[in-house]
Amino acid sequence: MKYNLRITSLLCVAVWCCCCFSAKCDAGTENRESSHCAVEVEEVVTRYAPANNGAGPLWCYGSTVIARKTDDVFLSIIETGKDVPPLCNTRWQLWHRSSDSWEMEQSEKDYRQREPCPIAVFQRGPVFLSVNPSTEPVGTKYGPCNPLVLEFSAGNLSGEATIHTPAWADGSHFTDHSYRGFAADGTEGELLLLNINARTSEQFVSYRDSKGRWYPKGTIAFPIRSCYPQVALRNGSAHVMAIGDIVEPVTEWRKLKYKKLKRDWDYVFRRLFYTYTDNIHTVGFCAPIEIDTVEHTCGHIRNLDLHIDQTGAAHLLYFKQPHQYEFIRDKYFPGQAMTAHLEHVIVKDGKVLSRRTLAERPGGPTGFEPSFGRFHLSGAGELYVVAAGTSVEKGQRTYGNFLGRIPAGQDKPKFERLGLKHPFGTFFTNTPRGGSAPSDVIDLFGIADDGPNLRYARIRIESPRD
Repeated sequence: MKYNLRITSLLCVAVWCCCCFSAKCDAGTENRESSHCAVEVEEVVTRYAPANNGAGPLWCYGSTVIARKTDDVFLSIIETGKDVPPLCNTRWQLWHRSSDSWEMEQSEKDYRQREPCPIAVFQRGPVFLSVNPSTEPVGTKYGPCNPLVLEFSAGNLSGEATIHTPAWADGSHFTDHSYRGFAADGTEGELLLLNINARTSEQFVSYRDSKGRWYPKGTIAFPIRSCYPQVALRNGSAHVMAIGDIVEPVTEWRKLKYKKLKRDWDYVFRRLFYTYTDNIHTVGFCAPIEIDTVEHTCGHIRNLDLHIDQTGAAHLLYFKQPHQYEFIRDKYFPGQAMTAHLEHVIVKDGKVLSRRTLAERPGGPTGFEPSFGRFHLSGAGELYVVAAGTSVEKGQRTYGNFLGRIPAGQDKPKFERLGLKHPFGTFFTNTPRGGSAPSDVIDLFGIADDGPNLRYARIRIESPRD
């Protein structure tokens, strides 16, 4: 079955600009012994117009929108339809970067998406997009959608795409709020897709094997509604990390927040969960494990990334604030410090093996203070963290992006500032979870200090050292 698509000219997209250069990473923080790296490319891909539908271009932060196959980089971007009413008022664009420039290869014919469309690649095969088009008239809100997977030939991205309909267990009800997770085993040629049931909050699971056959794999029921899942698939094992996403349950806190913030929207993210199966072919997911919580101190957790190592252990990366707001802290937890932590937890066979704080706030007179991060696996198999945050430079605390190799044991990484002219606040990477091979090249895509630009940067890890 084919999907009716059209090629959109580059002249139809908004401003395009490019500034490519190579710059050494700045080892001005506490990282003079960390790995060398170089910024090879830093450029604007396109601009984004707000869709005002509750989902921006980075909304699917649990699943990547950028992937690499050797020297080719593939990117999924949403474009807002002018005068198209929400919620499903965007469409996907498929971009490709070869040696020196970006080209928008294809876009959806109509504006039928609410959320960004995650991407995945097979190292010896095609490119895939997870899409979730509305089945209802334009302007419908919270209406039914039909999750699909589009397959593109890597050698002919502008050609007609093959459409795949994933298989689901009975009882699914999918809408424009999909909270879906999408992952690939880029070596074995397999896919895993999650989509939330809008009525029950269960995550429905669909799996595609290496022969292209889709199978329903039941559901995952978290203790509370959990969203923005990081999903990983490796050698037949499947892993999911998700964050609780519910309305503020404490009446006193909800009233005080409304008084201070004047905001009706009040969802909180405080309980972090993980589940897995060691054999997606025959075994269901285990009962979810609660990895961490800041439920009792009115805190905030953001799930950031998930990596499965060669032993089958799951590495979880997340950002944790015991207290999200000072005014809540001051009234209900006086005297407690306002801190934040970049946390790394290793889980294997359903048991937590280790916990480590990679960086924290406050970080001391010269220390790195984190705000966001992603894992990156080098060509040599070394695990890094690409992070956003601040450090002290020439006596002043300045914002930037940093790279740190995770050492063995419980030592903290030595974070090295990346020499980006426009550091990212949040970003996606070429992760193995999206099918990208381990690489000494780090691809970053996201939003920096010059929004509404959507930016890309290429970083090369040159030589790790102790």
